[in-house]
Amino acid sequence: MCLMAEERPLQTPPMQTPSSVHLDAEIHEKSDSLLIFTSVRPRLFGIAYRMLGSAAEAEDIVQDVWLRWQQSANRSTVENPAAYLATITTRLCINVAQSAQYRRETYIGTWLPEPVDTSADPGVGAERDEALKLAVLLLLEKLSPTERAAYVLREAFDYSYREIADILQMEEANARQLVTRARKHVVEGRRTSVSPGEQRRLLEAFVTAAQNGDMAALEALFAEDVVSYSDGGGLVRAAGPVSGRKRVAAFVAALSWCWKGVTLDWLETNGQAAVLILHDGVSFGLTVDASAQGINEIMWFLRPSKLTAVKGSPKRG
Repeated sequence: MCLMAEERPLQTPPMQTPSSVHLDAEIHEKSDSLLIFTSVRPRLFGIAYRMLGSAAEAEDIVQDVWLRWQQSANRSTVENPAAYLATITTRLCINVAQSAQYRRETYIGTWLPEPVDTSADPGVGAERDEALKLAVLLLLEKLSPTERAAYVLREAFDYSYREIADILQMEEANARQLVTRARKHVVEGRRTSVSPGEQRRLLEAFVTAAQNGDMAALEALFAEDVVSYSDGGGLVRAAGPVSGRKRVAAFVAALSWCWKGVTLDWLETNGQAAVLILHDGVSFGLTVDASAQGINEIMWFLRPSKLTAVKGSPKRG
């Protein structure tokens, strides 16, 4: 007996209507736009963070850029999406920075940049770690927003002067002048930093001396013109800037009792060693900037919201 296979009609693919074809194309285009944005997102955050010194504000800028990119009707005509997105980011940052200058002036107490965790991305989206250390971000606060943008794009992201001029809508010669002026300001205000290993050693030695209230040990670690900055943002009691080797040593030694019962969590922020100090469920941040002369800046982050971009810190306050 011969068993014959049952013949079945060939299946034909469903016909696509013009509307379904359009829908498929739209989904594909949106998928491509997401991939493009995701690939450049670290760079956009890196630009925004260096421009504003605030991880929270940088995230807001990146989110704004994403919405504008998503809602743009001419995405497919953009020849260089990365350059286009960087341009939007920079221009939005300049606008925010102009109002941020006023907020800094009305900020209660000393304002410090927000530290960011750099253990996973040492350059924070950039080719170089320039304009990333907290001491340099403080110097950049004295530049105009346009000068700061030019400096960040050139020194951290290696944009050409022509590209910077296009982003800032000016002549190339003017872009060069902005970078030169900003670079001069930074060079005059900064010192050559010690190696990361030496900075970590000095920070550890500082913490030990501070816990023990050892003024002699503290003075031995400090540069002559060391400054201690404390950022409480009006929410946490904080001292104003204290400067000078002996004055800072006395100030830190007087607070030795504050170290009782704390837990220390060592981490890396802005390319340097830092420590998260946990006391009664509240976290504080601490880092130092150092040169061949010793520790020249001490930064205390007392307001919890300043630590939201630091791994392991509570997201509150």
